[in-house]
Amino acid sequence: MSHSLLKVWIHAIFGTKDKISLIKNTFETQLHTHIKEKLEGELDCKVRIINGTEDHIHLLFLLSPNFSMKDVFQNIKGESSHWINQSDFMNYKFAWQTGYGAFSVSELMVGKVEKYIANQKEHHKKMTYKKEIDLFIKKYGLEIINR
Repeated sequence: MSHSLLKVWIHAIFGTKDKISLIKNTFETQLHTHIKEKLEGELDCKVRIINGTEDHIHLLFLLSPNFSMKDVFQNIKGESSHWINQSDFMNYKFAWQTGYGAFSVSELMVGKVEKYIANQKEHHKKMTYKKEIDLFIKKYGLEIINR
């Protein structure tokens, strides 16, 4: 094969520092749009959906062959927190948590994951972000990596 082919869907999750409710309704849509524009425009990652709650965000996107996972997350989290702080959406400093979750999604499951992400606000009326992460860790046999 003379060409490299890559199609890796990523379900990403990351939260605010200390899981504090910092993402307000007043700028949430702008934040999602900003992150999508950065992922697609600068990191060559096609975004399917972004949604979340006041303390975390979920994304479903195609990983670009031009950037590592680590590069994508460092860039998007660092740039978006800077953008929030420069935009004067709040009177205090915004920051994301240090880590993130990133899970590959098979093509057959993309629609199901998209619906799960679209339903975040309703989902989190019944379950906290911490509980959600604990379930992901248990369900997928994950280990927390400190880097």
